[in-house]
Amino acid sequence: MKPRAAISWSGGKDSCAALHRAVPLFDVVSMVTMFDDEAARSRSHGLRPEVLAAQAARLGLRQVVGRCTWPTYNAAFGSALDELAEDGITHVVFGDIVFPEHRQWANDICAPRGMTAVEPLFGCSTRDLFVEWVASGAEAVIVTTRAERLDAGWLGRTLSIHMLTEFAQLDVDPCGENGEYHTVVTNSPLFRERLHLDSGEHVLRSGCWALDVKVGGVLPGSDPGLTPGCNRSVSEALQKLRGV
Repeated sequence: MKPRAAISWSGGKDSCAALHRAVPLFDVVSMVTMFDDEAARSRSHGLRPEVLAAQAARLGLRQVVGRCTWPTYNAAFGSALDELAEDGITHVVFGDIVFPEHRQWANDICAPRGMTAVEPLFGCSTRDLFVEWVASGAEAVIVTTRAERLDAGWLGRTLSIHMLTEFAQLDVDPCGENGEYHTVVTNSPLFRERLHLDSGEHVLRSGCWALDVKVGGVLPGSDPGLTPGCNRSVSEALQKLRGV
């Protein structure tokens, strides 16, 4: 029997890439995401709650969320882990790649709860991970850029193999590990159907360009979940991910 696990979910490509690598080894049943104290935007990528909810529906994962300020982030994340532990979760998957202090933080917050932090991407070449992402058939759209590195013209672009050349010319890490950009995942071999998003305005705030996105074709107050009848199983998704 596979260990029961949750994924620390930002909504972006790194957490999804970590999930791709984790699902053959773990029974991933939940995702955990931190939001601001008004639950209006996710802490890491500034995404609307309905976008994260739509991703959860497409992955078939239960959402566990917390509200926090940056100073209360650790406490809120810890409370979310406590809830996961009560549900029998023993492992938490993270999408860290480069920075040892990020991996240490994951270990430190999981260990006191008897949980194991899993880092499937850590230490890998960011170029190789970018190539792996594109080759998987997954899709992610750039929603935030650091203005001094990437201008507003990058917002709304879907990651593609051709970007590697552009990133190299601009001295941008392929996975944006120096904060050059963040993404929102719109499709994955694990998704039951593609997530369609509507793009809003471009906003420059605190030295970063941001693109506001909403779930496409959804009326206010309605369910941002799946198209009726879309019930592709997890096993089918795993076969697709493995190229079977």
